[in-house]
Amino acid sequence: MFLLGLVDDIYNLPAKFKLVIQILIATLVYLLGVKIDINISPPICPMSFEYLSYPVTVLWIVGISNAINFIDGVDGLAGSVVTVNSITLALIALAVSPGYPISALIAFILAGSMLAFLTYNFNPARIFMGDSGSLFSGFLLAALSITGVMKGAALAILLPFIVLAVPIIDITFASLRRILKGKSPFVADAEHIHHKLLKAGFSQKKTTAIMTSAAIAGGGVATYFAGSIKHYVIYIIAIVIIMFCLSLINVFRTKKQV
Repeated sequence: MFLLGLVDDIYNLPAKFKLVIQILIATLVYLLGVKIDINISPPICPMSFEYLSYPVTVLWIVGISNAINFIDGVDGLAGSVVTVNSITLALIALAVSPGYPISALIAFILAGSMLAFLTYNFNPARIFMGDSGSLFSGFLLAALSITGVMKGAALAILLPFIVLAVPIIDITFASLRRILKGKSPFVADAEHIHHKLLKAGFSQKKTTAIMTSAAIAGGGVATYFAGSIKHYVIYIIAIVIIMFCLSLINVFRTKKQV
């Protein structure tokens, strides 16, 4: 997924071609055992929905990968949302029983990497994520949500939707809007949520803060329902510390530029 994004950054690949490659990547992941299990057993006429596992898994991986790519339109936005989502998924993977420490470890590594990146990506950004970074980050979030959340929590299928609410809402409305206008959902436009906030008069920093706050709220709700109060408190403390550190870095960079 990273290589696909890298080639796209250099050569600007056609959207349909990228979609085909992403489906193949998601199929490979599914064959390796990272898949969403559809377990529904109604009391009357029990039915197997296992046949839905493949299309739902592919849709989830491809959708989340592109959702992060879609919100990467404002300095610091995608990185901040990915950081919050990664920490949330990591804590949930540890909170559920049985726990999934490997998934949690990878999620924490992603969060740490993104924090280092954010020190140079806040407005005005000096480096950018590009399709390579956004597709790779979204891919990891999608896979980690399957391995560390959907397989262990009580309301497993619903939790990732709460955790990843910001990118999911954005890509859903963007796709529906384009389809209703008779356009391809893969053709980029300037009507995403962050674009609307910018048009409403918010600065890039305030737009990033608003959407990151929404991600934090979703993460808090998901952590509360997935684990114990202990993990919820850890989540709040971790988010407060990280936001404080990032604010200091942002202030330091601003003073240095002045």
